[in-house]
Amino acid sequence: MPPTGSTRALRIARIITRLNVGGPAIQAIEMSARFERAGAHTLLVHGRLGAGEGDMRYLVPADRRFEMIAVPSLQRDVNPIADAAAVARVFALLRRFRPTIVHTHMAKAGTVGRAAALLYNATVAHGARARLVHTYHGHVLDGYFPTWAARAFAAAEHALARRTDALVAVSESVRRDLVDRHAVADADRFRVVPLGLDLSRLAAIGPADRAAARAAFGLDADARVVCFVGRLTAIKQPELFIEAAARVAAGNPRAGFLVAGGGELEAAVRSQIADRGLRDRVRLLGWQRDVAPVYAASDLVAITSRNEGTPVALIEGMAAAVPGVCFDVGGVGDVVSGPDVGVLVPAGDTASLAAEIERLLGDERRRAEMGVRARASAAGRFAIDRLERDLAALYAELVG
Repeated sequence: MPPTGSTRALRIARIITRLNVGGPAIQAIEMSARFERAGAHTLLVHGRLGAGEGDMRYLVPADRRFEMIAVPSLQRDVNPIADAAAVARVFALLRRFRPTIVHTHMAKAGTVGRAAALLYNATVAHGARARLVHTYHGHVLDGYFPTWAARAFAAAEHALARRTDALVAVSESVRRDLVDRHAVADADRFRVVPLGLDLSRLAAIGPADRAAARAAFGLDADARVVCFVGRLTAIKQPELFIEAAARVAAGNPRAGFLVAGGGELEAAVRSQIADRGLRDRVRLLGWQRDVAPVYAASDLVAITSRNEGTPVALIEGMAAAVPGVCFDVGGVGDVVSGPDVGVLVPAGDTASLAAEIERLLGDERRRAEMGVRARASAAGRFAIDRLERDLAALYAELVG
């Protein structure tokens, strides 16, 4: 738990680019609520959603006690005027809030938030310097932005990392990539703190839930179902999921597919489904606030991303005893820690992805045994209580 009863109360300014669908938003909201309940005071600062992005603000408790402020100029896209305005606004918020800890999440908030915090420390703190923490939930140095923007982010990361008290990577693969490929900082500057989620409901899914979910989605009881859960954006490569689905559907009349999510590629995915003659095999569900029925109805979850920090959909599926068949990118291999809890295939290899999906769909015993082990693995490594303890220990170390 965060320290309580100290002469200087723990005050956490948590800054995130936007509260869109994904692990960073879940962590920011959950940790804000939990640390507030534990006696700290939290200010959650978030920016503006992009067009078509799912909104995770529904996770904010109705009876929240932590402060929460939107900064519209804080946005994903690179815009020097808006970015300068965001730094000024966040600096003003820090002046009022007087944080003990400034913890930033995601690339743009990491740049804007730490710049504002350094300005605060230099001009306002008067000896009570805020400690800076930044969590890399992945990074934008590969696959997200044009080359010029990625280079700008890389330069900013190198400069800011030297001034940050704690650099946190959500997986060993993310840490290794930042150190070895991008030389953001030396290895000993990083802490690995895996993502934590409330998996209790998913861990309780049983046969009755599976039958009910399939009926609700109009799926046959004996169907073999593969799901894709996530944003329909370029980094997630949903078109490769549809390509793999077409390969599997061609040889397996019982195979069906669920796509839960939305984004700028939704129209393209819908067109691809029609072009491949998959309208009766693939169900586009749109954004789902409650993803438990999606996993309950599924036999496998597929991850087709170009890059991942820690794939939330994979962890959620494993907690529901639904193993994953995944491209081996980023932190995916840290979640699928062995062949007994999931299957990894080379990045971008849709033929191998489809072949492994077919193999598992045809082997009910192996799939069930893998699901049991996957559930135990997820519950043991990615529980939200563990994340709270890890962050509380880090904050206590930083503030002494």
